[in-house]
This record gives sequence, C-alpha cells and structure tokens, in this order.
Amino acid sequence: MPFGLKNAGATYQRAMVNLFHDMIHKDIEVYVDDMIAKSQTEKEHIEVLRRLFLRLREFQLKLNPAKCTFGARSGKLLGFVVSEKGIEVDSDKVKAIREFSLPRTQKEVRGFLGRKHNQGTWDEECQNAFEKVKQYLLNAPVLSPPSPDKPLILYLSVFSNSMGCVLGQHDESGKREKAIYYLSKKFTDYEMRYSPIEKLCCALIWTTRRLRQYMLYHTTWLISKLDPLKYMMESTALNERMARWQILLSEFDIVYVSQKAIKGSTVADFLASRALEDYEPLNFDFPNEELMASNAIGNGIGAVLVSPNGDHYPFTCKLDFDYTNNMAEYEACIMGLQAAIERGIKTLEVYGDSALVIYQLRDEWETRDPKLINYRIIILGLLREFDDITFNYLPRDENQMADALATLASMIKANKEEEMRPIQMSVYEFSASCCNLEEEEKDDNPWYQDILRYVRDRKYPAQASENDKRTREG
Repeated sequence: MPFGLKNAGATYQRAMVNLFHDMIHKDIEVYVDDMIAKSQTEKEHIEVLRRLFLRLREFQLKLNPAKCTFGARSGKLLGFVVSEKGIEVDSDKVKAIREFSLPRTQKEVRGFLGRKHNQGTWDEECQNAFEKVKQYLLNAPVLSPPSPDKPLILYLSVFSNSMGCVLGQHDESGKREKAIYYLSKKFTDYEMRYSPIEKLCCALIWTTRRLRQYMLYHTTWLISKLDPLKYMMESTALNERMARWQILLSEFDIVYVSQKAIKGSTVADFLASRALEDYEPLNFDFPNEELMASNAIGNGIGAVLVSPNGDHYPFTCKLDFDYTNNMAEYEACIMGLQAAIERGIKTLEVYGDSALVIYQLRDEWETRDPKLINYRIIILGLLREFDDITFNYLPRDENQMADALATLASMIKANKEEEMRPIQMSVYEFSASCCNLEEEEKDDNPWYQDILRYVRDRKYPAQASENDKRTREG
C-alpha cells in the first residue's frame, strides 16, 4: 500500500485477521504488525511456531530477525507488560509518577489537591497519604486472565450520567478477588433520560457487549444495587427497547447477587464518577444477524455428519411452526442425533455454534427456560443410544456448512418429506471459458514468435482482431 494513507493500519489489520483467523486468540495474537505466539509449555510453543511459520511462508510474508524474540516469558505489548502473572503496568509509563516531587508551595498544594480555596497546609499526615497514593499508582493491580472453572463477578454501578463496572474472579484461595477488566461509560443525552432501572439495564447490555468474550463462557454473578434481570424477565409489559435487551441477555448465564458490602463496589463507583468524555453510544444491533431472521417462505435448520474418512452427509429441514432461536438450535441438534442413530453410529462428536445449547447439554449451564427443558429431556433420551458422545462449541464462522443448509431449507418450497441426492461441492480455480479454448495449431516457431514479430516489424498476427490491434503506443 502507498505510504501516508489513513486507513493503512485498519486495512493491514483486516488482512492479518483473514490470514490467521483460525489461530488468533488460540495460538497467536495480532495487532497490526505486532505478532505474539503464546503457549503453556515449551513443547507446545515449538509446535505453535511451526504452524505460524508455515502460514507465513504460505502467504509469502517475511519477518525481521532483528525484531524477533523467542522464548520470552514476558514482554511489552500495547503499552503494558504481559507475563505469566497477567497484565502489569509498564514502568516507563509511570516514570512521571515515580519522579513526581512533593508540592512545596501553597500554589502547588492547591494544584495537587484540585481545590482552589484550600489553605495549602502540608503536614506529616498529608505526606504519608501522598506516598501511599504514589505507591498505589506505581503498583496497580495486575489484570489476570479468567479461570475456566470459576464464575465471574461483575460489579456494576450507575450514576445519573455515567456508569462503571469491574469484572473479577476469586483466586485459588477463594478469599481474595483478582481484577480482569475495568470499564466506564458516559451516557448519551437520550440515555440520561432513562429511569434508574432502565439505565442499569442499558449499562448491563453495554457491558455484555464489551465483555462478551469473557461472559459467554462463564457464569457471571451480577452485584449491583438493583436487579435488572428481575425487572426484564418478570415484567408483564415491556416496551420495544426493553424487549430487545431481554433477547440480547438470553445468551448469557447471569445470576443476580444482592450487594451486601460497599467495599466491593468502590472501584466501580470510582470508574462511574470518572467516565470519559468521549462517550460511546449503545449499539442496538443484534450480535447475531440470524437472530429472529425470517423470509416469505420460512426458516430451516441444518446438520452435517462427517465420517472419519472425511465424507460429508448433509441434512436439512424446514420448520413450519412458531419457535425461538434457541428452540431452532435444539431442533437442529435433535435432527443430527437422530440421523446418527439411524446409521448405527455409536461414537459421536457434536459441534454447534450455539453456546447456550452446547453448555446446557454439558451441564455447565442451567436450563431455566420452560420451552427448552423438554428439548433437553429428549436429547438426554437420545444420548442413551451412544457409547461415547461429546459436545463442543464451534464459532459460527467455522460452521458455515450447517448454516448454508439451514438457509437452503428456508428458501426451497419442498414437500413434507423430499429426499435429494447428496450435494457435491467443488472449487473452480478458473472460469469455464478458459477450459473451452480451441487447441492451438502447432508449428515450428517458438511461443513468442508473434510478440517478436510485432516488436520488430510492428505487424500483428493473422488471427488478431480489430480490438486486439487497439494498443497504446509508448
């Protein structure tokens, strides 16, 4: 790309995501031209590097050896120090705080405290408080990655014009909490006109959107002064906005816990009171574009059985009854299990792109919706037909075949039961016209004879048309 373009960074980042889409957040992390390969053990690290170098060679990308570091246990990334302990503050970033001198004049004391009419006295108590503030800022809490087997704790505080939250988790001892993420947001003009409970619901929706990568795979304990879940789930009359928020929260496993102590919400209150001025409006679009999607003909579901040899057996079905999105996911799972039972399959690995269905069937999430309890009972009955079966979550981008089958069933007007031949899928590297060229007449001249004749004598070959002769001189 030419130098100086403002969108060069964003374009390059999109290219990196397309090239390493199956490795990002698993084996590597990529931010523009910064690339990190991560692993738990040395043996695993070598395998990750091998896959990374093969991918780089495949797309003809080169690395600068002078900027490469191998076997690093910690390093600087995006202004922070990342290590096995977590995310820490870079010492270079807090150099100004470390070298901050004591206020010596009355004007400096007032400037430090932010109070114009302060008397400007500085005693031993102020000195001790000053040193404690510096020490705390220099040793900020380490942001730790979440543990997969423990629930998350979300402290949510809402003021009249802003909100703040802290996402944490209990450590190994179960007595102390470790911080995972901090967030704050200033409400927009129209959000400030919401009622207090609606502001809390709005803050919760915005938080789940920002922390989706954490909350989607964990049970989250919500600690706040009010219970937004009870208001949205038990209210008899919801407006359009609240109904939309209710659907967006249905994919998360959130449990409300009443706030018993003020100490735990101190940081969340502080973030809410110090919200940034460049506030971010809440995006009302659904994260899943297929959610509540419909067309004039109807909707469908799809499933694919893949044998150990790689043979694909697609199944699709059209749904002609009223259902929710989660009910459709269960219907697709039941259809796939029944197809496997009919073929005598005893060992099965199930992959689905619905986190709610997968984790409910793995008994990691509770099934509370009455409409889904019967589906779960049916699937548990089908599981007795298998000797070994596992359920695994698969991102929607990697489950395109089943999605395509569901779309196919919704777009075709078929009878109640219509069997089609297996679908054959091919990849054409060239257009059909390229394969329809007439065989060239062989002569004793080399392949570049016509080009040489034109360069030397400016004569076109006999088979050249008038369009071919329209060349640009120079």
